[in-house]
Amino acid sequence: MAAKINEAHDHIAKAEKYLRTSFMKWKPDYDSAASEYAKAAVAFKNAKMLEDAKEAYLQEAEAHTNNKTLFHAAKALEAAGMMLKDMQRIPEAIQYIERASMMYVENGTPDTAALALDRAGKLIESQDLAKAVDLYQKAASVFENEDRLRQAVEMLGKSSRLLVRQHKLDEAAVSIQKEKNMYKEIENYPTCFKKTSAQVLVHLHRNDFVAADKCVRESYSLPGFSGSEDCIALEQLLQGYDEQDEDQVHRVCNSPLFKYMDNDYAKLSVSLRVPGGGKKKKAPAADAAEGGAGAGEADEDEYAGGLC
Repeated sequence: MAAKINEAHDHIAKAEKYLRTSFMKWKPDYDSAASEYAKAAVAFKNAKMLEDAKEAYLQEAEAHTNNKTLFHAAKALEAAGMMLKDMQRIPEAIQYIERASMMYVENGTPDTAALALDRAGKLIESQDLAKAVDLYQKAASVFENEDRLRQAVEMLGKSSRLLVRQHKLDEAAVSIQKEKNMYKEIENYPTCFKKTSAQVLVHLHRNDFVAADKCVRESYSLPGFSGSEDCIALEQLLQGYDEQDEDQVHRVCNSPLFKYMDNDYAKLSVSLRVPGGGKKKKAPAADAAEGGAGAGEADEDEYAGGLC
């Protein structure tokens, strides 16, 4: 352990020496300094001195920045973020990863930037859903700007699910529509059908039957939607909801088509209730018994005052 710490300090001393200027050396040697800081960071990390490792990575990043090697500077910032993650200081780690992603974009490597934002989203998801949504949306934008729609829509999907989890249904509805548009653009129509189901559930939880119905009507223009399993189920769901038929809504929402959606949407499905509590269809036997009782009461009323 002590040997690793001494090794780290030796590398720091060498890095500082490379940065010094003199009468014969007018310009700092940023490249060599960055290399020594990187070695120091690894030695500190192996010695379990994570705070010192983080600082060494930040010094490496600064040296690379001064040397105009932004890709390597971004990598060093990400590494500093990972040290903070290991110290359970996740919000601080995210700040460095976001800075790194901006450097990747500036360097002309946007795919790496988007992947860094995705990693950051995964890190913060368990602590701050709103921040995770922001990171996934930024990653989606970067991918979309590069016409990487398949990767962009994957990031949007994560964002949509987390918005539903937070009960931010208005924002979720907008996000799912963006997903659906992208899937349509890349001609992945079966997934468009699934996104229509997600839209309908979100709109019905927003008590907006008109918007839910509109999503289904618009989907008829998608090749293969009309008459599909998704289409039939959605029509039955909307009919049951509109007629306040709790049995029909419950039956559709508990069908495999809805139960095996992504977990956040499946929860919307099983928790959906019709307006006003709905009405359950009575069993025929119950109807007959009720009818018989009603007839008896009518007979009693008819002769209640006697024959005269």
